[in-house]
Amino acid sequence: MKKLLLTFAMALGLFALAPMAPALAEDAAPAAAAPTAAAPAAAAEAAPAAEAAAPAAPVPNKGDTAWMMVSTLLVIMMAVPGLALFYGGLVRSKNMLSILMQVMVTFSLIVVLWFIYGYSITFTEGNAFIGGLDRLFMKGTWDNVAGTFSPAATFSKGVYIPELVFAAFQASFAAITCTLIVGSFAERMKFSAVLMFCVLWFTFSYAPIAHMVWFWMGPDAYTGADVVDAMNAKAGYLWQMGALDFAGGTVVHINAAVAGLVGAFMVGKRIGYGKEAMAPHSLTLTMVGAALLWVGWFGFNAGSALEANGFAALAFVNTFLATAAAVIAWCIGEALMRGKASMLGAASGAVAGLVAITPACGNVGIGGALVIGLLSGFAGLWGVNGLKKILGADDTLDVFGVHGVCGILGAILTGVFNSPNLGGPSAVADWTTVAMIAPDAYVIGTQVWTQTKAVLITVVWSGVVSLIAYKIVDMTIGLRVNEEDEREGLDITSHGETAYSR
Repeated sequence: MKKLLLTFAMALGLFALAPMAPALAEDAAPAAAAPTAAAPAAAAEAAPAAEAAAPAAPVPNKGDTAWMMVSTLLVIMMAVPGLALFYGGLVRSKNMLSILMQVMVTFSLIVVLWFIYGYSITFTEGNAFIGGLDRLFMKGTWDNVAGTFSPAATFSKGVYIPELVFAAFQASFAAITCTLIVGSFAERMKFSAVLMFCVLWFTFSYAPIAHMVWFWMGPDAYTGADVVDAMNAKAGYLWQMGALDFAGGTVVHINAAVAGLVGAFMVGKRIGYGKEAMAPHSLTLTMVGAALLWVGWFGFNAGSALEANGFAALAFVNTFLATAAAVIAWCIGEALMRGKASMLGAASGAVAGLVAITPACGNVGIGGALVIGLLSGFAGLWGVNGLKKILGADDTLDVFGVHGVCGILGAILTGVFNSPNLGGPSAVADWTTVAMIAPDAYVIGTQVWTQTKAVLITVVWSGVVSLIAYKIVDMTIGLRVNEEDEREGLDITSHGETAYSR
């Protein structure tokens, strides 16, 4: 037994001394070897220091990456089938397939153009108004990562998603913006003319406005003054001016609405407009489309935080609340005007609220979202009734009345309710110190004027580009179908099929 215990004790001692073996071996090394080992030892000490100084390679955050992929899918759902069904139900049955085709094919066309050159001229460094050509055909992006930036980001941390995911998310924005426009000239424009116009407008209006408002931070994690330098180098004119647009009030809604209004004037009124009945053929489909838009819009707005963070949560809840408030407000307004609230009004109210909260969703508090939602319901109702009559244009599906009016309202009110004194996050940074503006330093009037200037620049830019683009299309292939084809319906005359059997 004693021998057994002695053997066990010796084994335990050797086990305990094992980790010390390398150190003991170094101590036992001959002194003569010390001079010749000095250089390797110094190199060994320098290597860890060099490794410590080198920045870690950026690694995509799996949670943020998954969230952005889901958000992209939600935005795609907004267009096809959401917007397609919403618009389709509002037109006459003889034009149902034509509007579905215009939405689906336009969306697909812009996605293709985006990955060829659109992403590059929007999100690479160029000048204050347009990007460069460094990312043609998405060169150099497949294994790259994008450093996400939002007011919620802590500037000393690096949060990353694959650049291709960021590009796909932005592709869905570009594509749905162009599909919004087709509602203004529905039921009378040539299919080929729609596609040609969208190519021109996407290239010279959408991409520049998006470049002016948003930018890509690249794969580096910036800290302190480096953030300022990076933003000054990459950001466009409207961002540098201090304009706030969390998810696309100027880029998407005002931009598209102005293009649609110009198109309504350029193409002209539908045959029989104001004399013949042109009621929506299926409010059921319109309601389904509006519901899909509402659900998909959570990806549109909350996804624009580019991270699964507190600002994404704020945008999510504000989108939920403002839309519901706008539905109620529109119904109240209709009841006061006509004595009845309609399904069409409720669906339109939902879209009005979604549009208005888009630029504000991550930039205002809950109270601000409620006010914006309520006001947008009444503003949209006026836009499709009072303003439409004043303008005198046949904006078929009230693109300007809803997206233009409510987009402008939301963009300007963002400057009001972003104030921390009104419950907002004061998500305007002082780019000299990279710090959020303090409550006592936030001036509502100053930010509202900045927002107003951004709106005016967007209106003028989109208006001029749209006018020129429509003129080019009209001089080459013509804008409008002939009278006989329009009376027969675009389903048969443009696509050779019908939505419903007769």
